[in-house]
Amino acid sequence: MIYQPPTGARDLLPLDVAQKHWIEDRLEQVFQRWGYHRIITSTVERMDTLMAGGAIDQSAVIELNQAAGQRLGLRPELTASIARAAATRLARVTYPQRLYYNANVFRHNTQGSLDGQREFYQSGVELLGAGSSVADGEVLLLLIDCLASLNLTAWSLVLGDAQLTRALLEPFPIAVREAVRRAIAQLDRVALDRLDLPDHLYQQALALLDLRGDPDAVLAAVQQMDLATDTAAEVERLKGLIDLVRGVTDEQSIHRGTPKPRLILDLSLIQTFDYYTGLVFEVVTSPETGCQVLGQGGRYDHLLGVFHPQGQGFPGVGFVLKTEALHQALLPMGCLPQNTPPSDWLVVPMAPQAAAAAFTYAQTLRTSANLVRAEVHLAPVDSQASIRTLARQRQISHIAWISTTGQPTVEALSYSPIPVA
Repeated sequence: MIYQPPTGARDLLPLDVAQKHWIEDRLEQVFQRWGYHRIITSTVERMDTLMAGGAIDQSAVIELNQAAGQRLGLRPELTASIARAAATRLARVTYPQRLYYNANVFRHNTQGSLDGQREFYQSGVELLGAGSSVADGEVLLLLIDCLASLNLTAWSLVLGDAQLTRALLEPFPIAVREAVRRAIAQLDRVALDRLDLPDHLYQQALALLDLRGDPDAVLAAVQQMDLATDTAAEVERLKGLIDLVRGVTDEQSIHRGTPKPRLILDLSLIQTFDYYTGLVFEVVTSPETGCQVLGQGGRYDHLLGVFHPQGQGFPGVGFVLKTEALHQALLPMGCLPQNTPPSDWLVVPMAPQAAAAAFTYAQTLRTSANLVRAEVHLAPVDSQASIRTLARQRQISHIAWISTTGQPTVEALSYSPIPVA
């Protein structure tokens, strides 16, 4: 019998882990520089917690066997778990709260999932307790900084606004509004054609379907529509946010000598469930690489109130970056580690009675202020030449020969180790 991991799961071997950590470490450094603190929530959640926010389709949740009358499931994303923790465990902290995570999530296979995968790795942030456009701007600029830290190129930031899109759907009768919304969310013109809409509403639905492209052009088209006062104010708010992001990134581009991020405004960028309340966005790669979604996020101002005992709400905005998608985008660029880090030292006991001294010497090496990798040679020593050959094959730069008296003789091998990114 050949034992395999369960369907939808996979093992990460040392090089996979080194490349994954390369991505996560750089993102974590950016999160921390922006003042965000790591939060770790439970991998297992009550089903009522996962369903409470309305962001998760129950069919996507991997449910566990019922325990003590509770329905439990593996978390399919982190936002609901963090909202629960913030509403129940962070009641006495000051706001805004800046939180980040590196975690695995689990979902049933869905159409378009990566090789039927059911376990995924994610990094993301949640900015809780700040409801202004400046807070939206911080999250977008943080996202751009994250992608810059990975040296990613050829990506676009696609922006939408769930509140504005819902307002533009108001003219449609309630009986068909949800169907129109789903068709727009899925860019499904055929579904629109099947709806029994008067010609003027059909034309308006087509206009909404095509509200994507250069932000200035899209906003100009929206402003030509017959807008209610609050909708017009939302358009101005979105315009101000785009101007803020452009202003900062233009200045950074000049200072760093890096390309400016490409911004696209897409008012068809909505979800099929009521979760986001304002800004929504996605990061996608270029058409040449398949327009792969690297991450997504948005504003959710009602979620924390769902979990608060008195229903007290706090605004929230955040994003998630998909580690596997980032990995696939970075592989062709050659910036990921190509080898696992070699050990710095091979400590060799010249006889069995020198083993204790070898372990002691290796531990002394490991106590350096900087990371030093020291491993003890565990097999009998046939010859020093064979040990040197082994060390060179494994890119180890130093050998410490430990005599039966416990005295070390240090030898530096005559080659330079392969640098590790």
